[in-house]
Amino acid sequence: MARVVTVGALASGRGTNLQAIIDAAAAGRIAARVAVVISDRRDAGALERARRAGIPALHVARRDFLGRDQFEARIVSELVARGVELVALAGYMRVVGPALIGAFRGRIMNIHPALLPAFPGLEAQRQAWEHGVKVAGCTVHFVDSGMDTGPIIIQAAVPVREDDSAEDLAARILEQEHRIYPEAIGLYAAGRLRVEGRRVRVLGG
Repeated sequence: MARVVTVGALASGRGTNLQAIIDAAAAGRIAARVAVVISDRRDAGALERARRAGIPALHVARRDFLGRDQFEARIVSELVARGVELVALAGYMRVVGPALIGAFRGRIMNIHPALLPAFPGLEAQRQAWEHGVKVAGCTVHFVDSGMDTGPIIIQAAVPVREDDSAEDLAARILEQEHRIYPEAIGLYAAGRLRVEGRRVRVLGG
């Protein structure tokens, strides 16, 4: 049986991917426990989702610190204090800096609503729709110092329909995000992920 990995989540918005992780852990589908949720926005829906699940929910405001390093140092201290092993970015709308990456190198995951390396950055679903792609999707990857450039763990493809709006496409991509993010965390908890250069090898069960 996989050991239970302690997860700390960073979120800025509604927290639907956070909810998918919480639900998967509560149902025993993945060997993970969310120990804390931290948001840079006081009104983030993710914080309320954490409170409803009995998970510590913290607001850490960037404006309260002189620079990004101090801001991230505070986040790192909160994560370390709770024994966090894996950091999950769940709609976290800030570029992760060297303080956080240095403290959790190789142990930060992100979910991105496109098939990376295509369409990094903001509004990836709309980027894909406007570009006219026939297949869109989402990616879970390890975080490095670039913008959505880290090693890819899992991807899910989502066909683009002729009558799709950008919003229609985004909604179907989100369904797949909710599926593959917990799966990636489960693979990590089971010790089945090995990073080899740019590749992430998924080891047998």
